[in-house]
Amino acid sequence: MTFATRVRTAILEVFAETGIAPSPAGVAERLGSEVEPVLEAWDRLREGRAIVSGEDGVSIRMANPFSGIPTEHTFESAGVRYYANCAWDALGIPAALGRGGTVGSRCAHSGEPLRLEVADDGPEPCGWVFHSLVPAAHWWDDIGFT
Repeated sequence: MTFATRVRTAILEVFAETGIAPSPAGVAERLGSEVEPVLEAWDRLREGRAIVSGEDGVSIRMANPFSGIPTEHTFESAGVRYYANCAWDALGIPAALGRGGTVGSRCAHSGEPLRLEVADDGPEPCGWVFHSLVPAAHWWDDIGFT
């Protein structure tokens, strides 16, 4: 396993445990490493679109399906609130964690709050429709907007 893969795994583990994005120093400590190699791996992960940095260039804005910033799209499970980048990612978090909980979002048309129970084997039946204004082929043109 490459060091960048170990860094990515550590990032996702911290998100899974806490719902919060780790810092480079936190990942370095977790891996028993110095911060500089972690920052170098951070750059490779950004280049490979495995993470998206915040405006400061260091914090994590996205490590799919997790969001490093609060959003209206959430998943709550085992006493932890996770933020997702979009409604679709809110359904990706329980799949990534392998456990049920409650997805929260809102209808973009009406503003109505949406809640969906997700069991270990998937979500309850619902009439939700997911719509993206941007075709998938263009998501990375402005991933923060998408």
